[in-house]
Amino acid sequence: MTPEEYFRLGNEYRKKGDWKHALDNYMEAIELDPDSPAVEAKQMLEDILNFYNKDAYNP
Repeated sequence: MTPEEYFRLGNEYRKKGDWKHALDNYMEAIELDPDSPAVEAKQMLEDILNFYNKDAYNP
């Protein structure tokens, strides 16, 4: 798959609330293309998880 496909798949998972699979796909996209828009999407998702789920996300 291309970085763009991983990014789009990550967005689909994010919209469904499946944070883990969204992050996994964003990380794949970033690994293939460090300049992918997945970098920003991953950071935003991590910020959301850190804000709403501090104890579960940061043990």
